[in-house]
Amino acid sequence: MDSEHEKSTSAHPLASNGAEVDERGQEQTHAIALPAHAEGHAGLAGFGTLDRLVDTARDYAKASTAENTNKAYAADWKHFAGWCRRHGTDPLGGQAPCPDPQLIGLYLTELAAPTDKAPALSVSTIERRLSGLAWNYAQRGFALDRKDRHIAAVLAGIKRKHARPPVQKAAVGAEDILAMVATLPFDLRGLRDRAILLVGYAGGLRRSEIVSLDAHRDDTIEAGGWVEITDDGALLTLRGKTGWREVAIGRGSSDATWTTGCTLPGSTMVRFLCAPRGTVKKPWRRG
Repeated sequence: MDSEHEKSTSAHPLASNGAEVDERGQEQTHAIALPAHAEGHAGLAGFGTLDRLVDTARDYAKASTAENTNKAYAADWKHFAGWCRRHGTDPLGGQAPCPDPQLIGLYLTELAAPTDKAPALSVSTIERRLSGLAWNYAQRGFALDRKDRHIAAVLAGIKRKHARPPVQKAAVGAEDILAMVATLPFDLRGLRDRAILLVGYAGGLRRSEIVSLDAHRDDTIEAGGWVEITDDGALLTLRGKTGWREVAIGRGSSDATWTTGCTLPGSTMVRFLCAPRGTVKKPWRRG
């Protein structure tokens, strides 16, 4: 059993200790290496073909989850690893089973009913933390069984005792958007803000989708979509969480409701909406 544990640890460099995992962060969770049987054959690895495939596979693995999701999962693991250190235990198990369901259950309990002055987390945040831990353990070659009674029973009790109905926010209507647009000046920033508000509202876009738009298909590699001006309005091609989709936006019934918010042509407004990064677009961040 010890030899198997050592083999698993050597195959996953991050599985050395909690402190090392915490300090080195999320970046190495996508570590992919040559298969062990290929490393000993110069004919396979010598030409660099497999090495190039490793680099490509690593890029695909990194792109498997959104950037914000990666950041959240990294923060989840950092918090858990710090909690483990403060309580004198190892997040990767040490001599205990890895992951240890009882340890995870105690951590969830701490999140719901902190023993220090930290505020208690909501049920949805606790569930997100658990998902983050499961993902991080999977990247290290371990499987977290969320159905284990030490985890499932504790989480069910937290939900039963602390769950609250979601707080519903009042939806923004067309009148609200027009009132916002009416306060904007007609300078460069004002035109950009008009485009963001009107296109975002008409297309039902996320902030991250708005700021990732380019004016044309091949403007930048990291673009999350582009805009095409048509006779009927605009066609947005977007890369979302579930893949690519198209969103058609009509011209509206007046100048105020077309993407310009003024008498400028729609193609001119697109240039303001998709201003190059580092100019007027810079203050708008993904989130």
